[in-house]
Amino acid sequence: MGMLGYADLLLRHGYAILLPDARAHGKSGGELATYGLKEAGDVRRWFDWIEMTESPRCIDKLGNSMGAALVLESLQTTPGFCAVVAESSFADFREASYDRMGEWAGAGPWIGRTLMRPAVEVGLLDARWRHGIDLEQVSPENAVIGSRVPVLLIHGKKDSKLPVYNSEEIQAHNSAIVLWEPAKAGHCGAVGTEPEEYERRVIGWFESHDAAR
Repeated sequence: MGMLGYADLLLRHGYAILLPDARAHGKSGGELATYGLKEAGDVRRWFDWIEMTESPRCIDKLGNSMGAALVLESLQTTPGFCAVVAESSFADFREASYDRMGEWAGAGPWIGRTLMRPAVEVGLLDARWRHGIDLEQVSPENAVIGSRVPVLLIHGKKDSKLPVYNSEEIQAHNSAIVLWEPAKAGHCGAVGTEPEEYERRVIGWFESHDAAR
């Protein structure tokens, strides 16, 4: 539901939309979100289903926050996207844990790396022991290495949930990635603070790379 506004924007520009819930979210099945470990395979299945049923010339992908991380993680399993846009992604799961702990405590990421680090470690161990999931393998910044899919990152400079350095670190792993940092935007807030510029950049990104195919 939170992506309906973005879907409307794309529909107005002539795009057809698939708007799935991630596993363990909304109406999708699954008891546990794995932040990309299993979801990257889900993205591949969605991609294959679109190709099989619609045979489109191009398939693009847009995601926000965790959805942005899933977009980037899927580049290893689904290299056929024409272009992707990812807003407010985290760089890797451990650092994201520090960021969110810092936000919860009303401080910066430093408190997650220091005073609250034991809680992060316990959570990572619990996921490994109880569910067999190694969340330390979740790393959008590593997933973009070597990818040839055109990536536009968007990250507001006022994002307190996942600070902008997350996208800067992702970009550092692939020099072809383009990063836009709207000065007044918070977490996933670019379309709200700069709607015209957001539309120009996102639609322009998709159109330019779709035309190249």
